[in-house]
Amino acid sequence: MRPGCVLVILSYKVIHPLLCLFTTFIFMSSQASIHPRRPVLWSYFLIRLLFKFLLKVFYGTVVVQGVENIPQTGRPCIVCANHPNCLTDAMFLTSVIPSRIRNMIHFGAASILFERKNFITWFLEALGTVPIQRRQDLTDCVINNDAAVGKLTQTLEMGGAVCLFPEGDSKFHPAIGPFKTGVARIVSDMLSRNRHNDDFEISILTCSITYMNRQPFRSDVLITFHPPFTFRPKDNPELLGPVNYDNIRLVTAQMYRQIATGTFDAPSWDLMRTAKMATPIYAPLGTAMSLGDYVRVTRAFLEVFKAGRLPDPSTSSIGSSDSEVSAQLQDERVVKLKEDLQAYQSELQLLRISDDHIHRPLSLPVIIYHMMLWLIWASLLLFLSLGGLALWFPVAATTLYGVRNVKKTGTARDTWEQIAQFKLIYGCIAFLAVYAGAVAFTLRIFPLTPVAVPMLMWMSLRWFEDAVSAARAFVALGRLLRLETATLARLRATRADLHHRVMQLAVDGIGLPADPENQFVAYEGKDKDRVVGRLSENCQLAFQHLWQLMDF
Repeated sequence: MRPGCVLVILSYKVIHPLLCLFTTFIFMSSQASIHPRRPVLWSYFLIRLLFKFLLKVFYGTVVVQGVENIPQTGRPCIVCANHPNCLTDAMFLTSVIPSRIRNMIHFGAASILFERKNFITWFLEALGTVPIQRRQDLTDCVINNDAAVGKLTQTLEMGGAVCLFPEGDSKFHPAIGPFKTGVARIVSDMLSRNRHNDDFEISILTCSITYMNRQPFRSDVLITFHPPFTFRPKDNPELLGPVNYDNIRLVTAQMYRQIATGTFDAPSWDLMRTAKMATPIYAPLGTAMSLGDYVRVTRAFLEVFKAGRLPDPSTSSIGSSDSEVSAQLQDERVVKLKEDLQAYQSELQLLRISDDHIHRPLSLPVIIYHMMLWLIWASLLLFLSLGGLALWFPVAATTLYGVRNVKKTGTARDTWEQIAQFKLIYGCIAFLAVYAGAVAFTLRIFPLTPVAVPMLMWMSLRWFEDAVSAARAFVALGRLLRLETATLARLRATRADLHHRVMQLAVDGIGLPADPENQFVAYEGKDKDRVVGRLSENCQLAFQHLWQLMDF
């Protein structure tokens, strides 16, 4: 038997009884009190803590916008979001919605997730998740979701909140899928039930979830809550039964448009990469731009490239000072800019260098000096993280083993959206096993082990992450040294031309600020939308001052 199999089986055997006991207790506790107006159960609080820990380990910066738009507990609310990353999306929503605003969120999930009793099923049931039958899962059966809709309606009648993903399925493709009309039909049903209650209202809270890079470890995530749609029987008689189905489609279309404004909606990965190439040319690396600003700027370029034309050709003057330039000529220049950006990006990928190295040319002494700094910094951080990495090794090995097996079960289209959730599941099981083993072996020697072990693992993870970044910077500078002078000069000339055209598109065509390196700092601030603690903020400022002193 392979070592990976032994490790997974051992981890499962060690913590399986504890998991069964823990999740069974949570399920019983959650079923004992389901009234949404009551204070949050401590079992649900523990689940949120577990989710926060797992997401903090596997993801980098998590930015949450629009928390003030979330309706308070006691007001019926349906949370709707795009669905790019399977169960991870539900974990994020459970974690980022403050319990002081909403004490519990009930989810709807595909019924196939409940067919086999396992780790995922226990947590879904503990969170009050309602199984929903999908046509693509039950092709030979009659779809009947009356019981599921009844449970969701009961929760809403008591002033609770439910979360549904209108796409109906998680997709790896960068485009948002077509929305099902189930949410709008539930709203119509709730309004019809309370047609004689003038004070009744129900809200649809739309949410956009954006993963900067879904597959890599420690990716950044942006979660945006939009202003809710509020419906009342007296204000929305068109949704009272019997309802015209066109009104249901209209509500669904409004949800789609609002969610799409807060995330990327690209027809292809190539177009997505092109838009992400235009953003650093417009706002170079080092611009004090929040993650929310980055997504909004990138999406602005994406929408123009996707349409192949300017948002308002009649008022734009891109590429010419003459206001009478035809819309057709403007559109041709947009298409040409997109093609040139793709060619420039392909060449950078072939040379394995970044755009920042072309934008900020460095002399030979400066490159050598920076390489020495990055090498020393990477070596120091790697040395500091060795102790914790020994504990992380079983977790990483188990996770990689599980992900490799998932990839073998189907095509990339069918398995990519499941990889993130299996990383979390295998990683959680392995971490609990490592933690239990470390505490069992060292508790007699060092009584503070239960606290010291997770602290050591967390700090070593951050140190190792920074060490990898420093090593990558060292390697990138080494590639820059080997680059021929003529090639480097040609790339700089190409980038200068692209920068001129991108700035014209951004300022004259899209309406973005003409001075992004100063505008975003003055208008929104460097750490806007980021949850930064006082210690973290002070350390960040100290390191920035240190690097400024060390830089030429």
